[in-house]
Amino acid sequence: MGRTLENKKAIVAELQETLSQSQLTLVIDYKGLTVAEITDLRKRLRPTGTVCKVTKNAFMRIAVDGNQAWQPLQSFCQETSAFLLVKDDLGGAIKAYQDFQKVTKKTELRGGVMEGRSLNADQVKAIGDLPSKEQLMAQIAGAINGVATKLAVGINQVPSSLARGIKAVSEKEAA
Repeated sequence: MGRTLENKKAIVAELQETLSQSQLTLVIDYKGLTVAEITDLRKRLRPTGTVCKVTKNAFMRIAVDGNQAWQPLQSFCQETSAFLLVKDDLGGAIKAYQDFQKVTKKTELRGGVMEGRSLNADQVKAIGDLPSKEQLMAQIAGAINGVATKLAVGINQVPSSLARGIKAVSEKEAA
């Protein structure tokens, strides 16, 4: 019996550790998924820095109890729950889950929690529609390059304009 208690404590501690590194947690009802399908979901999520935890709701409730950032997860802990703990690429993780859902049509997104706030399925989808950090960086770099190019062209035109002006003045004085 003591060993089982130790195992339960280890599971809760591991959940708490993973949560501490996560920005967003999604809760899905995974009823009807095969082991192969759960493995497929995990493979799809791995490149986004997301961990898929299939655990008892009771363990997750204990893991988030007293933690303001994750406490809202308790309301999603019902029936068969899988928890997608997203560390980095929020949009990528949501898109990977949505692609998986389109293929299997077996899961249901209950919602999620981010920064202590409970999110419904529509709010999660809206986060998934936001551009990734890489896309934003590319857009910013493109905008900066555009401004720099215009500035360089403008600066290059100053000497030629100045030269034309001086030449016009000198021709006028010579006449």
